[in-house]
Amino acid sequence: MSREIDGCFEESLATLRDTQGRLSGRIAEAVRLIVGSYKSGGGVFAFGNGGSAADAQHIVGELVGRFLKERRPLRAEALSANVSALTALANDYGVETMFARPLEANSRPGDVAIGLSTSGNSPNVVAALAKARALGLRTIALTGAGGGRCAEFADVLLDVPSKSTPRIQEAHIVIYHIICEGVERAIAGPAEAGRSREKPQ
Repeated sequence: MSREIDGCFEESLATLRDTQGRLSGRIAEAVRLIVGSYKSGGGVFAFGNGGSAADAQHIVGELVGRFLKERRPLRAEALSANVSALTALANDYGVETMFARPLEANSRPGDVAIGLSTSGNSPNVVAALAKARALGLRTIALTGAGGGRCAEFADVLLDVPSKSTPRIQEAHIVIYHIICEGVERAIAGPAEAGRSREKPQ
């Protein structure tokens, strides 16, 4: 069993090293895109299915709350969080509308849409990124290698160089933590930055 455990760690570390080499510049671009939106009065919408839905909520929690620094809350919404709306949309209009329709209802041009899909081919994530583009939002896609169909609609494609769902999801967490830290550093003023402290757990 210990050999299998060590293998999982080694595979995850190798994926993170490959991700660093491939995506560091694009991660910086994602930070600039989000910061630009916030500085012009915009916000962030995040969405995904299953574990990626939890990741979307995690991203929003860090932005609305805080990552490491005390600062103003940042406008953000996880489109996977409203179960009543999601199930009604899936039932009445089809699963592909689950994220696209709330974007149409609540977003503004200049906002940022973040879609998460390990395959890059989740129909509702692809549809939402396409809708976001049509509505004048900037788009970021977190996917596995190649980006799948999401790549077509991503201003910034963060495609982890792996085909393994667990390894992709692990890398996604590292990526969006780096993004949240970068956004917070850019947004927090000097006084706020001086009040940096560990979050209680």
